[in-house]
Amino acid sequence: MRIPLKKINRALKKRFGGRVQAVVERGVLVLRGSAEDWDGVVAAGRLAASPKSRWDTVNEVTWPGAAQRQPKPVPQTDESLAGRAPDVLLIGAGVTGAAIARELMRRNVDLLWVEKEHDVALHASSRNDGMVHPGVDLHKGTAKYHYNRLGNRMYGGVCAALGVPFRRTGQYLCFKGRAMRPLLYFTLPYWKWLGLSGVRVLGDKALHAAEPGVDEALHCGLFFPQAGIVCPYGLTIAMAENAVQNGAHLSLDTCVTGMDVENGRILAVHTNRGTVRPRIVINAAGVFCEDIAQMAQDHFFSIHPRKGTNAILDKKAKRMVRTIYSGMGTTATKTVHSKGGGIVSTVDGNVLVGPDAVETPEKEDFSTSVQSVRATFEKQRHAAPALRESDIITYFTGVRAATYEEDFIIRPGMFTENIIHAAGIQSPGLTAAPAVGQALAKQIQKDLQAAEKKDWIAERKPIARFSHMTDEQRAKAAEENPAYGKIICRCETVTQAEVEQAIDRTIGRVTIDGIKRRTRCGMGRCQGGFCMMRVAEIIHKKTGMPMEEITKKGEGSALCVKEETPCR
Repeated sequence: MRIPLKKINRALKKRFGGRVQAVVERGVLVLRGSAEDWDGVVAAGRLAASPKSRWDTVNEVTWPGAAQRQPKPVPQTDESLAGRAPDVLLIGAGVTGAAIARELMRRNVDLLWVEKEHDVALHASSRNDGMVHPGVDLHKGTAKYHYNRLGNRMYGGVCAALGVPFRRTGQYLCFKGRAMRPLLYFTLPYWKWLGLSGVRVLGDKALHAAEPGVDEALHCGLFFPQAGIVCPYGLTIAMAENAVQNGAHLSLDTCVTGMDVENGRILAVHTNRGTVRPRIVINAAGVFCEDIAQMAQDHFFSIHPRKGTNAILDKKAKRMVRTIYSGMGTTATKTVHSKGGGIVSTVDGNVLVGPDAVETPEKEDFSTSVQSVRATFEKQRHAAPALRESDIITYFTGVRAATYEEDFIIRPGMFTENIIHAAGIQSPGLTAAPAVGQALAKQIQKDLQAAEKKDWIAERKPIARFSHMTDEQRAKAAEENPAYGKIICRCETVTQAEVEQAIDRTIGRVTIDGIKRRTRCGMGRCQGGFCMMRVAEIIHKKTGMPMEEITKKGEGSALCVKEETPCR
């Protein structure tokens, strides 16, 4: 049952003094008025779109700094896509888009897949902690719960087929006070009802035997065996490669600029590479999903970006964590609309600490402040006192695409019939991605009456990692390909052969960071200080690309400058 409009407006009046009102238009709750700042805008949305309100909510409240940064311009303008009429136009190449693309390629579907960046996995899909969530804090009846539960179960099979490292580590939630232990037993029926089997209660000795780095003040805990860890960008790249391998047409550096909509149908989609006429549009554009919905005249939700900062620790810090854990009842778990983050042992042997949760109006602000890093780090020290800032080798910030309903939007358009939204994908979007991809692909198969492919290639062969080989395997690899005998990155033991293979397999523009995400070259203690230029030289020799055109991460990040005047 929906909360009455009058009740919502009373709450808004109490908070904003009549400056913000809610109205209902075409069955959607629309907020209008003005707030004092961005936090006020977010507060209005939360008041109106609580999980209990059951309204689809659009937040049009303004604030003094409403002019946001514009998306990065796409320099290429051509007609390479003009005249295309694909069965499906998929917008967005994050982990959700990649999962959808891979599953669609199981079917005889003509897929055009567009992404405004020069590579896949450049936004939230490469800027998260990589945790495969068990679903501890999710609620039955939500899309988050449904897709997280299904996606979690799929991870072993998906990662095995794609050659992506995945560890079912389990997760520990740790509590202060020995008196908490008997109370935890009373929670076991709830976890079983929630669909989480095998949950265990651990006492002091068992907890600290499993995770010696846990603070001695944390005396008991719950263990959730369904939790796991994966490399998020590695999985996204693998699914994208597999989708392209099976016939997906991926167009990078391609920005959707507008749509022609008549009588509730999208007739044409305009891009910087020409106009296309798809039968169905899938909106998986992350923080830009609302923009796409507006173009499609299907605006029934709003996105409020939420930043999260993570710190990566040197591999020597792995002594303090074997799995995933966090301290409950500490300052680490008292952030609004955040799991509070945790301490994670990554698939690559590092320790990850974070994230936090900060509301922001900026959709592409990946800047990270020293204050944010220290705050994130300090929060988790309540669970692991051995954490040291001196172990930090790098840090990064991601921006999540949260809706005010705090739930995924996986559904067809409300006002436009040939669009499907995969919007509001925040945590646990990584976990849910395989299930979201499967569900949408099945729906589109039904809509298009498409047959299954008989020649679908399920498996994707990964690059053979020198660091993962035995001595015998290394010797054989170097004998077959001498480039395996040339170490380029000493920190991560990455060879020239791996870099060369990554260049050949890159489905976008070749950049230093692109090679880094595919090989881990430059992800060690020195963060590319010694190997970055060696990678650039390999790119130059293998592709013929001039050194001054080789970039770290795309436009504006060239490593070399061509000298027009000879030095004297």
